[in-house]
Amino acid sequence: MLSGYRRALPLAAGLAAIAVLGVAGCTSIVTGDPSVDRADVPDYRASVSASVSASAVTSSVRESQRQASMTTQAVRTVCETLSTSSADAVKTVNAYVEAVNSGGDVAATIQPAREALNSSAGRVSAEINDTLPVPLRDALTAWVDASRAAGDVLGGGPSPSEFNTAIDRVNTTRTDALNLCDTAY
Repeated sequence: MLSGYRRALPLAAGLAAIAVLGVAGCTSIVTGDPSVDRADVPDYRASVSASVSASAVTSSVRESQRQASMTTQAVRTVCETLSTSSADAVKTVNAYVEAVNSGGDVAATIQPAREALNSSAGRVSAEINDTLPVPLRDALTAWVDASRAAGDVLGGGPSPSEFNTAIDRVNTTRTDALNLCDTAY
């Protein structure tokens, strides 16, 4: 058992010697005076201050650009959804109106019109967020509310005046929201 220690001792001594040589090989002595040149301190501080200010401005500009890009993307997405889904809803509601006016199959068209209004409202509502400009967000919310209310009116077998009032509100809020979409582009 002692022989195992005897073998390990030369190995450990060799590793220690290599470690000492490695540390000694990386050491160098530098001459000079470790004092601060007081005349350069104001220039150094001004340089650091300018660098920090420039960094802050650059970061602020980049953040503003990032926010603007996010807003632009959110506007485009929600406005495209409003445009396409509400156009489909209008077409489906017009089929219902045509059936009512021509004595057609009202029962077959009222539920699809109701579903189209609610579906479009749901799709637009899902894309409304705080990234959008407040006036656009408010206009989209008004349209969503009007569309859902019109869907509810259709669910109750409305009179012509009830239906027209609800659809007029849908049309007005849709026009307002689409105009704001055009302005935001």
